[in-house]
Amino acid sequence: MHVEVRGLNKHFGDFHAVKDVEFGITKGHLIGLLGPSGGGKTSILRMLAGLESPDSGEIIFHGQTVNNLPPQERGIGFVFQNYALFKHMTVFENIAFGLKVKKASKTAIRDRVTELVELTGLKGFEKRYPHQLSGGQRQRVAFARALAPEPQLLLLDEPFAAIDAKIRQELRSWLRELIERVGITSIFVTHDQDEAIEVADEIMIINQGRLEQKGTPWDIYKEPKTPFVATFIGESTLIDDASELKGFNNAGGGKPTKALIRPEYIEVGSLNEFRVASATEQGIVKHLHFRGSEWLIEIEVNGHKLVTYRSLEKETLQIGQEISVLVHRAYLFNEDDSWIQENNLKDDPMPVFI
Repeated sequence: MHVEVRGLNKHFGDFHAVKDVEFGITKGHLIGLLGPSGGGKTSILRMLAGLESPDSGEIIFHGQTVNNLPPQERGIGFVFQNYALFKHMTVFENIAFGLKVKKASKTAIRDRVTELVELTGLKGFEKRYPHQLSGGQRQRVAFARALAPEPQLLLLDEPFAAIDAKIRQELRSWLRELIERVGITSIFVTHDQDEAIEVADEIMIINQGRLEQKGTPWDIYKEPKTPFVATFIGESTLIDDASELKGFNNAGGGKPTKALIRPEYIEVGSLNEFRVASATEQGIVKHLHFRGSEWLIEIEVNGHKLVTYRSLEKETLQIGQEISVLVHRAYLFNEDDSWIQENNLKDDPMPVFI
């Protein structure tokens, strides 16, 4: 394991910011630290970088405990969300800064900066100053500067936060390709789900100082381990009493059990579109949102607002229309446990589309 964290804790006064966090990261992987603001993501990143000291726990890089090593001896590169470029230095000088600190030769500096300028798409901008660059270009300089000393670990604190939406989307793909080409282990902090899902090999969900779940974006979405992860990732509707849904009447064995319904768990159609009498609810279309390749439909069922998708190839539903609603499965949880449960269709057949 390239990076290991064991029993990490951090207090700021009476505030317990990071609580017994443990994880391991494979060499070359890109990891997204995802969670709400104030959850502890940046505190974890800063402790890895050596900018904060943990109260307890171990931080291990390629087999070596680095708790007592200063940042410059940990073999890391750090990219800040506000770029932190030196305004009085050119692009070339900014990228070369870390190499000069390490007292590399002029030839080595020139060769390495030239390589990174090519890699990051900055050729022709070497003599420009930060104020002469766009936000996306400044961020590329920040990446190149962090990579220049050839660190073993790259840390990024919300690297796209200061960039407008269009450029941010372009830089996500660029970063993914860059990390794959360089092959460097990387950890980036974000509160943007789409960003984490699109870019990361694995995601670590951080909430209130704790690691809720670590896994691939697909695994976390399909098999959330805690109610927080289930409600935080993706679009969903929370129903306080799962037994209100047909097909989930015995959920929880009599204990108060909540149900979280994702859009893909739901099938909707006109009243005669499918027949599953014991499990089919009746709903009303409240809103329709065109999403290019499909409709996003908001429906009301027994006082609850559910959200689902519908193909453009199927009959277009109308606002106010009464429809059939089948909840195929639900993420259920109570004070003791959480699980995904299929709808109990009893003896009825599966949906029949007509």
